[in-house]
Amino acid sequence: MRKDQVLFEEGESAHEFFQVEEGQVRMYILNHEGQEFTQGIFNAGESFGEPPLFGDFPYPSTAIALTPGKVWRLAKKDFLELLKNNFELHLKLDHVLCNRLQYKSMILTEISSHDPEHRILTILKYLKSKMNTSHQGKIVMPYTRQQLADMTSLRVETVIRTIKRMEKEGKLELQGHKILI
Repeated sequence: MRKDQVLFEEGESAHEFFQVEEGQVRMYILNHEGQEFTQGIFNAGESFGEPPLFGDFPYPSTAIALTPGKVWRLAKKDFLELLKNNFELHLKLDHVLCNRLQYKSMILTEISSHDPEHRILTILKYLKSKMNTSHQGKIVMPYTRQQLADMTSLRVETVIRTIKRMEKEGKLELQGHKILI
């Protein structure tokens, strides 16, 4: 896949299972004002877009390649047959989907109830926990201020101001334009 390649668009029928082998894919929706809200960023080894396959409804969001890479596609019929014949794989996918539901619940609570600093810290801690690392120290977040804004339903200007204030207060570190947490 090439950077900015659309893999599916909101409203399209779901006919394939997608798994990232290399690169990153972002799923997002547009609100009525045209502002993007990132529903997820998927990395190597992660799948995306499964609920419409199970529920027989159109994709509720658009998936686009953030970076060049490779994505495996499997036709819905073959995907469902694979799950039918591989119970352990089905259980792993159930676990993934349950974790996504937990994430969505957390994000909805954050967006509806908390100030920008709390939203940003929560998403940064979540992203750090998702970055399969045994490193206990600080790590560099690979996300831009715009991506953080899109994940927290904040304006990028608000994210920039809040991050600068948090750095001054010692709540996080900046290394150039990168956030260390």
